[in-house]
Amino acid sequence: MYATVEFLSRHGYLVLVAWVFAEQIGLPVPSIPILLAAGALAGAGRLSLSVALLSCVLAAMTADSIWFQFGRLRGVQVLRLLCRVSLEPDSCVRRTENIFSRHRERTLLFSKFVPGVNTVAPPLAGVVDMRLWRFLLFDSLGALLWAGTFLGLGYAFTGEIERIAARAESLGRWALLIVVVGFVCYIAYKLISRHRFLRELRIARIGVDELKARIDSGEGLVIVDLRHALDVAADPATIPGAFRMDAEELQRRNDWLPRNREVILFCT
Repeated sequence: MYATVEFLSRHGYLVLVAWVFAEQIGLPVPSIPILLAAGALAGAGRLSLSVALLSCVLAAMTADSIWFQFGRLRGVQVLRLLCRVSLEPDSCVRRTENIFSRHRERTLLFSKFVPGVNTVAPPLAGVVDMRLWRFLLFDSLGALLWAGTFLGLGYAFTGEIERIAARAESLGRWALLIVVVGFVCYIAYKLISRHRFLRELRIARIGVDELKARIDSGEGLVIVDLRHALDVAADPATIPGAFRMDAEELQRRNDWLPRNREVILFCT
């Protein structure tokens, strides 16, 4: 924390803008420590709180607007890209779609507080063809709420943050080493979990050509389209003869699936 405070003190708002933009564009660089440090510097009179807040909002909105336009232009392909690069491919898009279907544009007000949702929500707004002015309105309010919360906490607890920074300085390189090792272990755990998930998925997977051949041969397959309603709205084409059902509904009503026929599920 001490190094963060000193770094921000020397380089000012440019670092704040770059860091927030990097996180909102999807890089694994958490902004909360930077926001707390910037708030503490504002409390100590070394930064302007209003300028820091404006910098964060503009950086976040710039990154979100890029994803929004990608969502408009590329549709669900953008969501598939995010799902492939996410460390949690089984839930990264689905969770956001469920939240978005319930709250629509209001999702942008709190999405930045929820890991994973903050990156997926802007392109999803573009996929569902939200009006640009509504997106900018709710996204700016969400960025203002998010940045204001953590900048405000740093400002309010300036003394405590300075004491934490001083304590971290006394630990020297050990503090940095602990943080780096912890971060590396977390990433390694997520990568291992993702590899296991994809390996299990690959074992139970059927290829497109094989499925088409079996359909053409007249096999009595039961095909279930598990895509979210937002995905279907953006790309309504599906496999001929497939039943439409949400994954959550399948969990509640899996007893209707026939036990004497092979069931094929697909979600993307």
